[in-house]
Amino acid sequence: MRTVLRRPDFRLLFGGLLASMTAESILLLALAIWVKDLTGSSGLAGATIFAVIAPMMLAPLVGWFVDRYPRRPFFVAANVVTAALLTPLFTVRDAGDVWVVYLVAALYGLSSITLGAALSGLIRELVPVELLAEANGLLQTVRQGMRLIGPLAGAALYAALGGWALAGIGTVGFLTAAAVVTALPTPRQMPPTVRLRWPAELGAGLRHLAGEPALRRALLGYGLGSLVMGFSESLIFAYVDQGLNRDAAFVGVLVTVQGVGGLLGGLCSPALIRRLGEVGTLAAGVAFFSPAALALAYPDIRLGFAAVLLAGVSIPLTMVGLHTLIQRRTPPALVGRVAAATQAVVSGPQAFSIGVGALLVGFLDYRVLFALVGLATLVAGTYLWRGRHLSTPTGTRRPKPTRPVLPAPRRPAEDAASRSGAHRSSPR
Repeated sequence: MRTVLRRPDFRLLFGGLLASMTAESILLLALAIWVKDLTGSSGLAGATIFAVIAPMMLAPLVGWFVDRYPRRPFFVAANVVTAALLTPLFTVRDAGDVWVVYLVAALYGLSSITLGAALSGLIRELVPVELLAEANGLLQTVRQGMRLIGPLAGAALYAALGGWALAGIGTVGFLTAAAVVTALPTPRQMPPTVRLRWPAELGAGLRHLAGEPALRRALLGYGLGSLVMGFSESLIFAYVDQGLNRDAAFVGVLVTVQGVGGLLGGLCSPALIRRLGEVGTLAAGVAFFSPAALALAYPDIRLGFAAVLLAGVSIPLTMVGLHTLIQRRTPPALVGRVAAATQAVVSGPQAFSIGVGALLVGFLDYRVLFALVGLATLVAGTYLWRGRHLSTPTGTRRPKPTRPVLPAPRRPAEDAASRSGAHRSSPR
């Protein structure tokens, strides 16, 4: 990762992303807490998260829009617009203004898709292909680190200063990211592409995902795992309450341990990609979730810590493997559409599984459900592992240095014959 940080252009981008990722980590949970405080309803607070996820259905349209413009200026403009979208939060006063929070949450979710698609294309332009895994691994490591402090910091800021402070910090974070990225040198121009009718261009990302064997297997395998991995969002509360007989606040301790695992996974992901390839790393990430879920089926605090640590490791492995695969196997002019379509395909099953898990935990034993999650992710990981040959490992051994072979000294007779032959073969 130090290699990619030696690049001045990536260092600038990384500095800007630090500001925007800080704003993101503080905002999401704090908005839900704000709604809970205004209305007293846990259901309305949970609907805030749904409002952020709902715009995923527009991902193909967003990706098509992103791919029509140069990456750097578009990314700068998207950050400025995101900062502007947060300003209505300054008008929120009481429960009657909750609709403003929902509106901002939905628009923020839409801008998150836009920023993600634009960032994927910008990284592809700034970073050489051989350093993509390092760049993605570094960003995932920082994101996982933000999960350790961001939500707690957001809750503390809201408690101390109120919701207006959150809006102000978020606005400053995105404006800072825009200002820093503005200093980036202009990347090389996007290659010219054949313009199709807009319905065909709109579906180009999905067609590429379906037609490229490695991407197709990656999305099918990860989608299968995502259909059950989201169960854990609800099951972990039942595990803490019914299994460990502890208060719900203990979930925060487990989330912290999971964040530590995320840091480890982010740091290890580039090395795994060099050794296993992108699909192999994605397979490892999904498969690691299997023993974690099976361990959580047995209520023991030591096993619980080990399980959530392993689950934390799996998250950045899947993300880095998938994002690097997209950037390497997608033409630059299509990266925005493919990244947005992938986000929709992955986030859809996850959102569905979170809702289904919340329903199932009400009438099924959480241990049975964790066992189901463990078996399903094992199947998904195995399916991905069997296709690891579709993406070759990027690590290559350096050839051993060889001594130059010097020509043997010629004898005088050979030199004379050579000159004679050269004279005879020369044109007159």
